[in-house]
Amino acid sequence: MSKALVIIKSMGIGDLVILIANIHAISKAINRPLVVMAQKNTHAYEILKHDPHIEEVLDLDRKGILNIVKKIKPKNFDQSYIYSDSLRLYLISKFSNIKNNFQYKLFSKKRKNFYKTAKEFTEKVLNLKIESPPKIFLDKSEADNAAKKFNITKKTKNIICGISASGPTKRWDIKNYIKLFEIINRKYPCKFFLAGGAKDQILIDEILKSSIGEYCISFSKMTIQETIPVIGACDFCISNDTGFAHISSALNLKCLMLFMDSPPLAYGSYSKNISVIVPKDETVESCGHNTRGKDKISFDEVLNKTLELLN
Repeated sequence: MSKALVIIKSMGIGDLVILIANIHAISKAINRPLVVMAQKNTHAYEILKHDPHIEEVLDLDRKGILNIVKKIKPKNFDQSYIYSDSLRLYLISKFSNIKNNFQYKLFSKKRKNFYKTAKEFTEKVLNLKIESPPKIFLDKSEADNAAKKFNITKKTKNIICGISASGPTKRWDIKNYIKLFEIINRKYPCKFFLAGGAKDQILIDEILKSSIGEYCISFSKMTIQETIPVIGACDFCISNDTGFAHISSALNLKCLMLFMDSPPLAYGSYSKNISVIVPKDETVESCGHNTRGKDKISFDEVLNKTLELLN
């Protein structure tokens, strides 16, 4: 029986989530759970904690080929699937005595669509089509406990709000979010979960001090593992292109994602749960890295699509 290792080089939570459908396809093809090796920043252990297709999650150290080989070699893998064109990861797989290594063509991935590249690679290796979107498995008792703790009920619209992002050019102005929340809260009773970390405390505090603050709950002091059951108990997500939006989508929430400085073709087209908004005068095809369009996201378009989402 094959024993397989999946190695993920990308550091982002969104990248990891997008790859989950590929990981599941490999597991089903070899008829056993996999070991995933990923960088700590992906929070792979927390996100994949309850996944029946995952046997173990290992940390991918940024430096030290020999240290990584020491982790891998004793486990006697006979297959590796490397979601990267890295020569370093290829050598790690070889030095770990893995006989069957599947990897992107070396030095080939620059400027390519992340989602499409991964999907085409997996489908070619496995000779099958990947039809299902990424899915994060959730422990039902944890979700039930989270719903009780935060009083998440059908009496309110429970909304994950991804106000954070990996950089300031990818964040819609926080005052726009406050205005948006105020308007929709007048139409529907709402509870807003502010999805951001400790580094986003200034943004979170601005919302909490506003007129909408009493309807908000912050994630800033919670771990990703603690937030996942809360997200799973909610219904909707309104967000910048951020890891919390991708987690929400994989937990089957309906998501509205704002793309202002990243490519929606790569990070917004992989799931039917995601609706996309891009800056004025941009299209889904033209918007990408260095679009710098955060001030060209139409407030009225976001409001109208939000109301459609909540209906």
